[in-house]
Amino acid sequence: MATLLYRMGRTAFQRRWLVTLLWAVILGAVGLGAAKAPAASDDGTSFMPGIEAQKAFDLIGERFPGSDADGADARIVFVAPDGQKVTAAGHRAAVDTLVAEAADEPQVAGAVSPFEAGAVSEDGSTAYATVNYKVKADDLTDADKAALEKAIDKARASGLTVEVGGTALATQPAAGGSSEAIGIVLAAVVLLITFGSLAAAGLPLLTAVIGVGISMASIMALGSAFGLSLTTGTLATMLGLAVGIDYALFVVSRYREERAGGHAPREATALAVGTAGSAVVFAGLTVVIALAGLSVVGVPMLTKMGLCAAGAVVVAVLIALTLVPALLGMWPEAVLSRAARKAGRAARPADNGGSRWARFVLRRPVAVLVTCVAGLGVLALPAAQLEMGMPGDESKPVSSTERRAYDALADGFGAGFNGPLTIVADVRDAAEPKAAAQSIARAIGATRGVVSVSAPRFDRAGDTALFSAVPTAGPNTEDTKNLVKAIRSERAGLEGETGATFEVTGSTAMNIDVAQALQDALVPYLAVIVVLALLLLLVVFRSVLVPVKAAFGFLLSVLAALGAVVAVFQWGWGAELLGVEQTGPIMSLMPIFLVGIVFGLAMDYEVFLVARMREAYIHGDRAPQAVVTGFRHSARVVVAAAVIMIAVFSGFVGAAESMIKTIGFGLAVAVLFDAFVVRMALVPAVLALLGDRAWWLPGWLDRLLPRVDVEGVGLTVPPVPAAGRVGGEPAPQEPART
Repeated sequence: MATLLYRMGRTAFQRRWLVTLLWAVILGAVGLGAAKAPAASDDGTSFMPGIEAQKAFDLIGERFPGSDADGADARIVFVAPDGQKVTAAGHRAAVDTLVAEAADEPQVAGAVSPFEAGAVSEDGSTAYATVNYKVKADDLTDADKAALEKAIDKARASGLTVEVGGTALATQPAAGGSSEAIGIVLAAVVLLITFGSLAAAGLPLLTAVIGVGISMASIMALGSAFGLSLTTGTLATMLGLAVGIDYALFVVSRYREERAGGHAPREATALAVGTAGSAVVFAGLTVVIALAGLSVVGVPMLTKMGLCAAGAVVVAVLIALTLVPALLGMWPEAVLSRAARKAGRAARPADNGGSRWARFVLRRPVAVLVTCVAGLGVLALPAAQLEMGMPGDESKPVSSTERRAYDALADGFGAGFNGPLTIVADVRDAAEPKAAAQSIARAIGATRGVVSVSAPRFDRAGDTALFSAVPTAGPNTEDTKNLVKAIRSERAGLEGETGATFEVTGSTAMNIDVAQALQDALVPYLAVIVVLALLLLLVVFRSVLVPVKAAFGFLLSVLAALGAVVAVFQWGWGAELLGVEQTGPIMSLMPIFLVGIVFGLAMDYEVFLVARMREAYIHGDRAPQAVVTGFRHSARVVVAAAVIMIAVFSGFVGAAESMIKTIGFGLAVAVLFDAFVVRMALVPAVLALLGDRAWWLPGWLDRLLPRVDVEGVGLTVPPVPAAGRVGGEPAPQEPART
């Protein structure tokens, strides 16, 4: 591995203009493809096949094709001024006018006045009307939306407060831009402090931005064919930017170190790619394994997000191995510090804060280990209270009309009106289909926790009935979850009594089923990525205990991160500081996605830091000294990489979309815990206690495992004396092999 990458780095250095041109052509080609590609649209794939709510949802789409179960809708809420009622003549006329104008639009499937549907609160202060469309929200034109907004403005002019929920006029999160910009600016500051050179700081940023540009353009080009969403692109950007900067950072840092060892630019570049590049390859593989492993969960959207982000990581790895050495060839001296350029060569790494910290931990390994485990354990305690759901309009800012509509409905009708259950009854096998549907509706209406049940509506064939049940509690409460379970538990008895069966769906039931399915999938998912990553680390480090230690550290950091997420987004601790206006259940997709990404990033730091320790150990250092050597060379760069990742992820905390905000915060604190507590403190403490046993590997296993030479044992190339150089470069030579 090291020899192959050595040659790749040397070739990229020598043919730097060709390599740079090839990457420019790739960027231009995918950019052109993105510009010409049609806009991405939903591919119609079920959100999560196999769960009851999805089966019922698909059945509605099949039996009620005219209504389009996934069509856009607008729930318009009317609130009369204090002391007045919406049933007053003037207010009633304004409501009826709005409904009539909305119903006349060509894309509207139906709009019913609240006075005809009985959708008026008991005190007469609030009413709502639902406008259903024939097409999905993404397919509504600006003219369709403008017509509804115009009718709403007329109703507001009558003195009514009118707010709108649903999908038809839902505000969409703004496309990325500010979040990425914040992360890039903070990363630039960290890189400048770390390297003391504008060129050295700018090179990782430049290559990372190029990598993200290629990844995003590819996603846009393929978006229509594969149904890739804005969220998919945002997460690929987040990870691509973070790892792109970090991977280039490690190669540039190793290049400066090789220059300090007396190597000329071309040889230093080749050695940097052969050594640090090996770590980049295996670190990237661990991230790709974690992201691609999301496909085992069974959620098509999550699979797309994971694969697209994995693709962005692959691009970042390829750029670090080819474009970075090519650019080093263009500016071989500029990436050195100002002091190094004045001295004519880079300074050798001396005793620094990293080595001093390592010696401190080596003197007190038990105390450091206990402190780390206890501290992360306390932070992880809130994770035991994790509640999963799919926050809706209640999680949006109070400045949005969707949030105000949600609150108005809850005040006027009860919290359950914001999360009605949809029941679809299959009455094909019933002797009397209509009577069977009515019996099911009555039984569900009599269930404790149900406020009301609508009259059953039949399809054209008369073999399927559809009705809704309004719970007493809000959509994300434990009472509503128990209600869904109670209704489903009645199915067997009602089927035997009526000869018909039913299924429960709707957003609330869908959220409950998704949360349970994801919880069930978490253990198999963890097993897949942990086993694959442990095998990979076993090959990299040729040790049994080091990979196990890495997995243990990951569990600590990810549980502590989940605990912090629960404390902020569920309990509300410090929520206002992060712009979280409404706390509640954590989005169902978030924990499993966070686990996957954090696992990959945790293994990143493990590979970068411990690979340098093993390199020192293989080259003759005793086990304790190998830890110190590894920290002397890598600690500063690992800290810089971690700070950059924290900066990039923290930039996404300001995103408008709830899932991106939560994941951005979760990843930022996870990197904080993993890099500064686990890798910088717990790892050296464990290695100090293990000593030489840390690198133990049974003989039979040593013979079975392939040798990949991550440590660069085969690259024992001494600095070439000045007399042996031509034009400042050493004569071409192959690295020595062992």
